[in-house]
Amino acid sequence: MAQVPGVAVHRLNHRHRDDIANHLLLLPADDRRLRFGQHIRDEAVRDYVGRIDFECDRVFGVHAADMTLVGVAHLALDPAQQIAELGLSVDPACRGKGHGFALLQRAVLHAANLGYRVLFMYCLAENRIMMHLARKAGLTLVVEYGETDARLTLDRVAHGGALKEAMADQFALVDCMLKQQYLWLARPKPVVEKSGGEMPACELREGELAGIA
Repeated sequence: MAQVPGVAVHRLNHRHRDDIANHLLLLPADDRRLRFGQHIRDEAVRDYVGRIDFECDRVFGVHAADMTLVGVAHLALDPAQQIAELGLSVDPACRGKGHGFALLQRAVLHAANLGYRVLFMYCLAENRIMMHLARKAGLTLVVEYGETDARLTLDRVAHGGALKEAMADQFALVDCMLKQQYLWLARPKPVVEKSGGEMPACELREGELAGIA
């Protein structure tokens, strides 16, 4: 599967629990219902995030320029059955940029490289966005009783690739470094006064401009 141009997907770990919870809690009520298949309270969301087993499962995320999580994919792995279940969500303000498809592709790539046989997603039949993403990624959809079961039989050759995953991780690392550097450069710089209480010339000019505005 080709990587979505410009979308870096990061592997998340236990240190991201609060960020994941904040992302899910900020979803509009209807989006949260579509993500979990039912209405779910804030406390239940926090419990869900608190139970994620990062040693067994995998969680991927897409960060905005300010390093806020705007998309999250939870890949729950069943080693015994070699089946991977995927749930994902994207901030409504960030949709239409390929984030959801990039998260889905990343999950497929990782599950295939681990040797899992099947990846599936459950969603409500009214979740048109998720159904569109599933079809686009080649998943087979079965709709029954208002719910959709989307499945993809995984093949390491067709869906995997160690080099692809290494490149995806490297791209995510560079993306993270650049965004953190941008945030550091964008931080307000402290005002340093000269001896005698004089401010730098640039600060004086700003003050003068403010005075005549």
